[in-house]
Amino acid sequence: MNVRADIPAISPTIPPAIRDWLSKDRTLLIDGKWVPAQSGKTFDVTDPATGEVIAKVAEGDKADVDAAVKAARRAFESGPWSKMTPSARGRLLHRIGDLILEHADELAALEAIDNGKPMAVAKATDVTLSADMFHYMSGWATKIEGKSIPLSALAAPGSDFFSVTRPEPIGVVGQIIPWNFPLLMAAWKLAPALTTGCTVVLKVAEETPLSALRLGELMLEAGLPDGVVNIIAGFGETAGAALAGHPDVNKVAFTGSTEVGKLIVKAASGDLKRVSLELGGKSPNIILPDADLSLAIPGANAAIFFNHGQCCNAGSRLFVHRSIFDKVVEGIAAEAGKIKLGHGLDAGTEMGPLVSAVQYERVTGYLEAGRNEGAKTIGCGNAVPSGKGYFVPPTILTDTNPGMKVVREEIFGPVLVATPFDEVDDALIAEANNTVYGLAAGVWGKDTGRAQQIAHRLRAGTVWINCYHVFDAALPFGGYKQSGWGREMGQAVLSNYLETKAITTRLGTL
Repeated sequence: MNVRADIPAISPTIPPAIRDWLSKDRTLLIDGKWVPAQSGKTFDVTDPATGEVIAKVAEGDKADVDAAVKAARRAFESGPWSKMTPSARGRLLHRIGDLILEHADELAALEAIDNGKPMAVAKATDVTLSADMFHYMSGWATKIEGKSIPLSALAAPGSDFFSVTRPEPIGVVGQIIPWNFPLLMAAWKLAPALTTGCTVVLKVAEETPLSALRLGELMLEAGLPDGVVNIIAGFGETAGAALAGHPDVNKVAFTGSTEVGKLIVKAASGDLKRVSLELGGKSPNIILPDADLSLAIPGANAAIFFNHGQCCNAGSRLFVHRSIFDKVVEGIAAEAGKIKLGHGLDAGTEMGPLVSAVQYERVTGYLEAGRNEGAKTIGCGNAVPSGKGYFVPPTILTDTNPGMKVVREEIFGPVLVATPFDEVDDALIAEANNTVYGLAAGVWGKDTGRAQQIAHRLRAGTVWINCYHVFDAALPFGGYKQSGWGREMGQAVLSNYLETKAITTRLGTL
């Protein structure tokens, strides 16, 4: 293990209200009640900036998943949720969004000490977008509509039929979320499922369970009926596997790595339950020769280094026209060098640690592999906090080739691979698309017509032009190829949680 442990860890002041909340063992939300795991097991949650244990959380497994699924099934089939009007359901979701904003500082602080991200970033981004997701989806509750379809009835000439479609909630949904945006990923999953009338068992990442557990408390405060949302903390190989393969779960929604996504598909295949997946990426970010570098350089910097590079859509493969390559790389290094690393609760922190020792080993292992394969490492001069934290400073790799691991594989850390190109041609597009992933991409150039033409040819679910990391609850997000199935957010996500029923009535004659 390469984690630094020779100097005392940084220890910022945790707000008293958060410290009090953390002092109590956190349990599982099943059928409207907070209960310990049936096994009695707990696991430690650590602050990735210090390595210190900050909380103990109940470790759910198959038995707890079974209980949660039964509760969700009762709530779906016979509870008050099944009888609630769309208008009432929408008001409840809006109230959840309001409560998230009312507790913004608290939720942001939990993200800072659990995930490691700066509190200011968590409040401005994670908390705000989470609330907006519930507010946006609350409006869809009254707008999920079927339609009437005129029939030709070729096999029954002279007959008259009235046919309509009826969208219906798919049922009990198992949702599994990652650790990079714990609160926001919970909101992305829960809000649309609840809007459609489904009930949910949410399995949170073992690295970062805290904000979702606090969200569960706020949902109960908002008046969510018992069993509609059940929250299980636990490990993927036990709780996650049990949920993905559970015979009484109608649909599984997963966000995480492509490797685990493939395991989810296998687990769900036994009874052919529906699956949606938001998976990994190795996104190309193209800076054309006419790009406005005053936008492109800080934009490319944010594309890869935001959230410590722990973004599935990070612009991790940078393609820059050779005429401006050196200037762009130097500019990004200078921008990245201004990023202050530190504890998420420190007001001056702009980049926190990686989420765990495992992730630290993964990212530093890729850096070592890149150097061993001949890549040139450009450090950005950031001061790394001493202590036990899992800090990796922003790093740029050049002199790479398409066969290197650092070019092919998702690193999921603050590591940028920069490559020059000579012509804006088919070869550039082919190399940008030369990945098993297809989640996102960026194009920077003053000629927006040409940028649009490039965007149309990139095999990615999201393409940003002269911007990056622009998200909105109304904007669908998801990937091509091995970046997943289906879409999150926007009207498009509703189809993940709905079945379409066709009802045909034979009419009498006049």
